[in-house]
Amino acid sequence: MARVITVGAAQLGPVARHEARSQVIARMTNLMRQAKIRGCDLVVFPELALTTFFPRWYMTDQAEIDTFFERRIPGPDTEPLFEAAAELRIAFYIGYAELEENEGHSRRFNSALLVDRTGCVIGKYRKIHLPGHREHEPWRAFQHLEKRYFEPGNLGFGVWRALGGNVGMALCNDRRWPETYRVMGLQDVELLLIGYNTPVHYPPVPSHDHLQGFHNHLVMQAGAYQNGTWVVGVAKAGREEGCDLLGQSCIIAPTGEIVAMCATLEDELIVADCDLDRCREIKENVFNFSMHREPEQYRLIVERRGAASPTS
Repeated sequence: MARVITVGAAQLGPVARHEARSQVIARMTNLMRQAKIRGCDLVVFPELALTTFFPRWYMTDQAEIDTFFERRIPGPDTEPLFEAAAELRIAFYIGYAELEENEGHSRRFNSALLVDRTGCVIGKYRKIHLPGHREHEPWRAFQHLEKRYFEPGNLGFGVWRALGGNVGMALCNDRRWPETYRVMGLQDVELLLIGYNTPVHYPPVPSHDHLQGFHNHLVMQAGAYQNGTWVVGVAKAGREEGCDLLGQSCIIAPTGEIVAMCATLEDELIVADCDLDRCREIKENVFNFSMHREPEQYRLIVERRGAASPTS
């Protein structure tokens, strides 16, 4: 019996700084209802889906910064999305800014949740590869202060049994790092969900701006193929508060082929039937890990953080 998950990649257009969470949730719920009509089992939303991409601004008032974070999810603002999922019997993935408070100590993460068809949380992921910088760099057209506002994730790269398969999560910059895919590949991941907010302009190397779309697909297609997994990459796209964000939300087969891609920079739903058994075509052949990997030769990957030139 085939294990087919009908997946909806629910791209969001821009979210304004003044836009209330209730407005964003209404847009997301509309996409979820579209997904129901089109037979989806799972809907995938972007990174930091509930707000504008706030790390583009340098802020020093912690109270102001914390307005972009969720202290509890589901909470008063987000409960309608969970209720809609339970009503429609659709699972979903959502990225958000998480504020964890424990005995007077606060921690902040760029997080994602996997939620089942009943509206119950299956798993949580916290972004590990934080891009950007920590201090104000006024020469930039906009900031990218994820290192300032978030801690690196502390939950590892998990894979969960869900929807009849093995489902993993990552966020944005994680998709650029091969370790992200391989750690989950070693847990037999079959469906990897990745939300992102990616500026088209890259201030440190602007000559690469025209390559943003190419690099976006390159890394996800390679990760899918090299680990025999479906990959779903979903953007918050369009011109958001003066910053152009990449679209190109897509669903990628284990062969590395893009089977569906968004055509706009607005709210848009694309759908594909993801047959998890197709993962075996790769996992049992060209990338049969147990047959072909040589882990004793890879120790440098975990023993060294930065690159160093050979001594001779």
